[in-house]
Amino acid sequence: MSLTLADARIVTTDGIHDGWLTIEDGRITHVGRGSAPRPGHSLGGRHVVPGFVDVHNHGGAGGSFPAGDPGTARDAIALHERHGTTTMVASLVTDTLDGLARAASALAELCEDGLLAGIHFEGPYIARSRCGAHDPSLLRDPSAQELAGLFKAARGHARMVTIAGELPGGLDAIRMTAGEGVIAAVGHSDADYDQTLQAVEAGATVATHLYNAMPPLGHRAPGPVAALLEDERVTVELINDGVHVHPAMLRLAYEVAGPGRTMLVTDAMSATGLGDGEYVLGPMRVRVEDGVARLVEGGSIAGSTLTMDVAFRRSVRELGLSLPDAAQVASLTPARVLGLADRVGSIDVGKDADLVVLSDDLEVAGVMRRGAWITEP
Repeated sequence: MSLTLADARIVTTDGIHDGWLTIEDGRITHVGRGSAPRPGHSLGGRHVVPGFVDVHNHGGAGGSFPAGDPGTARDAIALHERHGTTTMVASLVTDTLDGLARAASALAELCEDGLLAGIHFEGPYIARSRCGAHDPSLLRDPSAQELAGLFKAARGHARMVTIAGELPGGLDAIRMTAGEGVIAAVGHSDADYDQTLQAVEAGATVATHLYNAMPPLGHRAPGPVAALLEDERVTVELINDGVHVHPAMLRLAYEVAGPGRTMLVTDAMSATGLGDGEYVLGPMRVRVEDGVARLVEGGSIAGSTLTMDVAFRRSVRELGLSLPDAAQVASLTPARVLGLADRVGSIDVGKDADLVVLSDDLEVAGVMRRGAWITEP
């Protein structure tokens, strides 16, 4: 089956072009400029960007990935798809090893069905002093042997592990993780500048939600933020929801790391897409008020209610990114981090037809995944 999308403003890595594209069997076969050579589905001059790629997402629509329920996980996936996320990693939170293994095994089914791009273990190998919304009673020192068991439960779909490298066994766990082809991320860490560099030398290549759950940037004690921003081997996650990070610090990170080492994430939790109220994130109770999620006990920020279309829009409006740069940090850079840039992340011939159609005010007007409309414009 062939479909031509015409009268589009196509956002590519080298700019914005008035043109058209053709899709066959779920993949992009032609990208052209000007008028389409044959009649097609007119997009009325609206922008088309690549489907968003979210490497850090805990759920939505009432579904929580840490719960390991495939049914409600599908609800969460469907919600984020409607908001333009066509590639998603399911993030877990600190739990018992048995609980993590059960959740990973359940989510592996959705990976095998092509609905998820992998599983992210955010905990339990994180610092108690920077645990945020993780249950401190369940935290553990990193163990390569335990990680091997979690990877086995994930049946080859473990995609990322967040580790505080300064903990006993942390560097060995990072080496083991990277050696298995799984992304090792620095996060929920109390490491100083030098300890963070040691984690990067051991194989860490991602900063889990930069700035959050780590020591702040300081002029005498630069801490992990400076180490992670300046090292060309590291890609940094940024939560652009107006709550987690001040726009000035987002701009600073972007100016240092650039679009090639910056990626937007949602850190979304089960309340995303729903109203205020009480929810759970793993074993922790969360209250959402005015769209902001915080632990009932202690008040720590507990994920977000963000969707990637909002993060994309804020990056253009609040940070001043061009549409091609916003598309890179929301799509291509995370796709590269996941090793999927040959299939997704940009609008190029041969890639999956994962597309988001945006109105003039950058609201989602249509979403396509692998050539099939999720929401038809």
